[in-house]
Amino acid sequence: MTDRTNPSFVLEKPGTVKFEDRPVPELKSEYDVLVQIKYTGICGSDVHYWQHGRIGPFLVEAPMVLGHESSGIVAKVGSGVTSLKIGDRVALEPGIPCRRCERCREGKYNLCPKMAFAATPPYDGTLARYYCMPEDFCYKLPEAMSLEEGALVEPLSVAVHVCRQAGVKPGDSVVVFGAGPVGLLCCAVARSFGAKEVVAVDINEERLQFAQRFAATKGFRAQKESPEESAKRMVQAFALGPGADVVIDASGAEVCIQTAIHVARTGGTFLQAGMGRPDITFPIMAMCAKELTVKGSFRYGPGDYKLAVELVATGRVNVKELISRKVAFGDAEQAFMDVKEGKGIKILIEGPQD
Repeated sequence: MTDRTNPSFVLEKPGTVKFEDRPVPELKSEYDVLVQIKYTGICGSDVHYWQHGRIGPFLVEAPMVLGHESSGIVAKVGSGVTSLKIGDRVALEPGIPCRRCERCREGKYNLCPKMAFAATPPYDGTLARYYCMPEDFCYKLPEAMSLEEGALVEPLSVAVHVCRQAGVKPGDSVVVFGAGPVGLLCCAVARSFGAKEVVAVDINEERLQFAQRFAATKGFRAQKESPEESAKRMVQAFALGPGADVVIDASGAEVCIQTAIHVARTGGTFLQAGMGRPDITFPIMAMCAKELTVKGSFRYGPGDYKLAVELVATGRVNVKELISRKVAFGDAEQAFMDVKEGKGIKILIEGPQD
């Protein structure tokens, strides 16, 4: 039996959050499950909505529950559910596509124009006691995998999608700009895909040291110099020869994107993962002359969550190392402040206590 209360962490307006008791969600379909949320990670997008009230065209116009990196325990199942039962521990894939449009039908449901994504206006997120999901977007966790690890399957799936989009393969040299959670996980996934050299790039020496302990084979501290000079110094320092096979930008910073194009080898691949300013100055001549494959990456698609769970369950990626600390549900606002100030790598918020 579920509780009759549903404590939720709500963004009321930019800069203002509150705790609010909301109705327990009802199952919308016989194939839905109700999940009691146990852990939720804080993503940069959550912080951005909290501070600014919008990301691109997505504008917070009404109070919205925050959070989308969650794991929990199945509390109720619809009559048509066959793959899960009450008590199962699951990771939640928090975006529900329409399943009917052309993008969905061609296997790119992450690009569905009607995607209902948690904590993206106007849809509520998962920082609550209960959240309703279709059974096929809940991934049962193996016995040896903790609920804390389950909450990190979401950002890990982003990194899986990035590396699959970039076509990382055994023997590749990979450079990753930005040693935040997604950049770190891109390093880890690239290594798990067989990359022989993975260089993490950041301006923060502490983050670079962590990146090398975690997954990167090398760390490069960016300095105030031209993108061309920075790229030249990097290629020489790490003996990248003609340049890196794959370059991933997980920072969104204009200078990183510019440098990344110059770091990539002729015929290499550049993958944009980080969100930054809507428009930047881009070295298009270098891109064309090198005949680079240039791609974007957005969230995750078919098979990414399943592979992410497998990478953790088999020990190929150790997401536990990213967890800086866990905080009680009542301390959510302070946790958001700490993430904004760059304290720690990944902070998990516990679900409301019974």
